[in-house]
Amino acid sequence: MGSACDLLEGVGRGRMDRVLMGKLRMDVDLLEGIEELVKKERIKTGVILSGIGALKKATFRNLKILPPDLKVEKRHRLYLELEQPMEIVSLTGWIAAREDGGAEIHAHFSASTVMNDQVVTLGGHLTPGTLTSVKVVIAIGVLEDSDIRAGIDPRLNQFDVKF
Repeated sequence: MGSACDLLEGVGRGRMDRVLMGKLRMDVDLLEGIEELVKKERIKTGVILSGIGALKKATFRNLKILPPDLKVEKRHRLYLELEQPMEIVSLTGWIAAREDGGAEIHAHFSASTVMNDQVVTLGGHLTPGTLTSVKVVIAIGVLEDSDIRAGIDPRLNQFDVKF
């Protein structure tokens, strides 16, 4: 087993400036609502601390297979769409400044629902297509003086955090 220094690709730092909460309207795309909150509050770097509330529709994205070259494409993913009442049980992620001045948002969520008279919980990557129902509130910790950025990781050909 290697030392702790051998296990990390990098470490980013920032100062926690503030925590804000935003309540989303009903019938809006959850990811778009987070994007609007980030833009309105001029957040460049942050951490999605939590999300709670109800959904009427969700699209869960998960990886079916990891290709040997690590270049994940749509065909490697499974998208599960459900349109029924659900409760958000977790919502976490990061926000980092892109080179173009915008903010990259990477979030995962889980939601519980009833299937065959059983409560089940599903989770995955937050993608467009997840619609809010009642009482959706998002909490974001805003980081200032941060060296955390978002950019394309050439190994994966996807956005990731960079330090």
